[in-house]
Amino acid sequence: MVLHYQIHMAQYELIMPKMGESISEATVIRWLKNEGDRIEADEAVLEVATDKVDSEVPSPEAGILSKLLCGEGDVVQVSAPVAIIETDSAAESEPVSAPVVEESPAPTPEKAIEETIEVAAATVAPVVSNNGDRFYSPLVMNIARTEGITMDQLETVPGTGKNGRVTKKDILAFVKNGGAQVAPAAQTSSPAATPPAPAPAVKSKPSKPAVSLNPGDEIIAMDRMRKLIADHMVNSKQTSPHVSSFVEADVTNLVNWRNKHKKAFQEREGERLTFTPLFVEAAVKAIKDFPMINIEVDGDNIITRKSINIGMAAALPSGNLIVPVIKNADTKNLVGLAREVNDLASRARQNALKPDEISGGTYTLTNVGTFGNLMGTPIINQPQVAIMATGAIVKKPAVIETEYGDMIGIRHFMYLSHSYDHRVVDGALGGMFVKRMAEYLENWDVNREI
Repeated sequence: MVLHYQIHMAQYELIMPKMGESISEATVIRWLKNEGDRIEADEAVLEVATDKVDSEVPSPEAGILSKLLCGEGDVVQVSAPVAIIETDSAAESEPVSAPVVEESPAPTPEKAIEETIEVAAATVAPVVSNNGDRFYSPLVMNIARTEGITMDQLETVPGTGKNGRVTKKDILAFVKNGGAQVAPAAQTSSPAATPPAPAPAVKSKPSKPAVSLNPGDEIIAMDRMRKLIADHMVNSKQTSPHVSSFVEADVTNLVNWRNKHKKAFQEREGERLTFTPLFVEAAVKAIKDFPMINIEVDGDNIITRKSINIGMAAALPSGNLIVPVIKNADTKNLVGLAREVNDLASRARQNALKPDEISGGTYTLTNVGTFGNLMGTPIINQPQVAIMATGAIVKKPAVIETEYGDMIGIRHFMYLSHSYDHRVVDGALGGMFVKRMAEYLENWDVNREI
């Protein structure tokens, strides 16, 4: 008998964490550590992207980064493992008795790691499910639906991604080439043989206009966020037939009330009193009056949302756009709305928003008046069904009706531009909603305390 040392190596699977409500996957942007690197507890290991927010993923355990289970650019499902870490909690080597000749040696630690990797890799990028269907990412499925590609045709697309996965490049190349042609069945000598059916036609993209470059022109590649915004806007236009209604609102009472209270509000609360929380409050009241604006479309079904979560479009220093969301806006008073508006806007400019803070919106406001625009025709933030643009507030002469007759006065006016999805929101509902919001702004109580 001889003594052998059996090494118990503690392994920890670092998983893709839940990044926020309704977010099921994330894209690996960059690994901050390499295989073999030492990692401390809570130290960031990789950067991931979900929609428009980049986040770092820390390791809860200290140890050595043993194996990366996915590469940069890979799309990984939430809760799927992304790396294996040999933790510091490994037990000390213990002597155990064993025969000199071992017919069935225990698996080595290296073999155990490889088996774990194989299982994890299958979880990260499954190619074939139990029912024989290939796995496709949501992006690939969206492109297929947009281009009219059937599942049978999608099965013929060769994949160049990890484990044969179909990538965005693969599906776009398939569309560009007119789709895969089904090979005809072998001809038989019988004259009565039925000829093979032609492959279904694939809807092709409209041809792009030719672009010529002139001396001094510069080509600027879109950054990742701009590409996401572009895809989101095109998808919205292809999904929803947009209709817009406009109302001009006399917001003189609102402007005078804010001017009266904004200084005292900032001294007392330490917060600026902007127009945005006032617009949010009016939108919430109008949604309560017309709850069928607070809905989403799922195929042939309409989902009515109980929560009123108001998105507020914010321009970033880079020129890109992001929409942080005020959750349960109907449960907050004006002070609470002002605090949250200022906080979200500030952290949006610092690129410090969390993924959950830009998801779950049920209605969106965008203030085009910030840029001096009188009105606009905003694009719906899918899967919502409506969006409101508030224009610049300007002074104009107006006819004022009094008990002593009509007179001319200087008033503050602004346009409200309401875009809505005509699949489920007709002109009557869309028009009444924007009119009701205008009425809440026009009838602002000048004696209201805050």
